[in-house]
Amino acid sequence: MRRSLMKQDYYSPYQNVYGGRQQPSYSYGFPPGYTTGGPIPQTGPSTAGPPKSPYSNIPGMLPLEESYIENILRLNRGKPVTVYMTFENNKEWNAMTFRGIIEAAGRDHIILSDPETGKRYLLLMIYLDYVVFDEEVNYDLPY
Repeated sequence: MRRSLMKQDYYSPYQNVYGGRQQPSYSYGFPPGYTTGGPIPQTGPSTAGPPKSPYSNIPGMLPLEESYIENILRLNRGKPVTVYMTFENNKEWNAMTFRGIIEAAGRDHIILSDPETGKRYLLLMIYLDYVVFDEEVNYDLPY
């Protein structure tokens, strides 16, 4: 004899071990103790500015918040470098190399000047693979 599936045959998270149905302990999908409005209580006085990093005072190291490529390049302005870049639709990993002096750097670009030709290059960071320095790299802030 074949038995048809009944509503009780399906698992419900509100079903207790005896097969009866339990009501959830909270309503509208919010867990107990959850509030949906009102001001957020303050637990203490607020401090001005972001929290300080424990690594920010290590000599010879940029603070973690400032160790971005553009900041490192700015600290080394005036130094000769070789910049390796790869562009879209190029089959070779080292598509282009640029040799020159670091003039400036921003979030999305590097400006190099070639002392031999007098040309200046505006290079986009999105294509940057790596930079090779000919001299020691400055990595700490000047203050």
